[in-house]
Amino acid sequence: MARILITGGAGFIGSHLCERFLEDGDDVICMDNFRTSTPDNIAHLFANRRFMFIEQDVTTYIYVKGPVDAILHFASPASPVDYQELPIPTLKVGSLGTHKALGLAKEKNARFLLASTSEVYGDPLVHPQNEEYWGNVNPIGPRGVYDEAKRFAEALTMAYHRAHGVETRIVRIFNTHGPRMRLNDGRVVPNFVSQVLGGEPVTVYGDGSQTRSFCYVADLVEGIVRLLRSDYTGPVNCGNPQEVTILEFARTIIRLAGSKSAVVFRPLPEDDPKVRQPDITRARKLLGWEPRIGLEDGLRRTIQFFRDKLQPA
Repeated sequence: MARILITGGAGFIGSHLCERFLEDGDDVICMDNFRTSTPDNIAHLFANRRFMFIEQDVTTYIYVKGPVDAILHFASPASPVDYQELPIPTLKVGSLGTHKALGLAKEKNARFLLASTSEVYGDPLVHPQNEEYWGNVNPIGPRGVYDEAKRFAEALTMAYHRAHGVETRIVRIFNTHGPRMRLNDGRVVPNFVSQVLGGEPVTVYGDGSQTRSFCYVADLVEGIVRLLRSDYTGPVNCGNPQEVTILEFARTIIRLAGSKSAVVFRPLPEDDPKVRQPDITRARKLLGWEPRIGLEDGLRRTIQFFRDKLQPA
């Protein structure tokens, strides 16, 4: 049984990780300041005696009493809406927050896993994206605050590994969906599902030919757990390699929700990636991992979660 700290543990992915480690018999410390998350995501965990919550901004000094065996650093705004509204906190959590979390890992001799992102690849010139690709990022563009925060966090993580011998892991997370996404998250899945369930037109940016791939959260959590327990220190892509165009994706959600919503087109945002698809060869070989839940199956579960949330009490 391990004692695990999850920063950003009340967020969408973080809360699912809290659940998973508790189910595995571990003690879980969840740290969050609710800047872009909600207590609702972890309310059901407080009755578990192996669950502890610390409300804190991780860009300040982190103190945790007692041993810590692993730290999963998931604190960060993670949607374009959030990090464009919170550009400086996004940069601070990627830099100062990662520094504080790594410092704690060094002090506690804990294994450290960084939640990185496919955004480190920027608007990629290599397709699909593998971990050897260095990316094509505009550092001063509107998305740069998130992209560069995560790129810096990766560099700092590897520096602590090389200079201090901290056991580190880096997961590069591609688009993920599932229960506990915020209704106003601003990413494509909440946008489309909220619009469809509200009987509104579905907003597609550009002509919809840009591609994405979508992984269900339970599959992602399994990949993260396997990576944490592995011996590999380099970055590993975790995502679903099934690539779809945004227009095709919008029509799939309309169909699965039984909606008659129309599709409307808006100008493409600056630096919006034209393609996004993970090469998960490394995850398959090193972790024996690949997604098990198909796109439509996962989307049905996600749509139902949103439907339940949107229904009047």
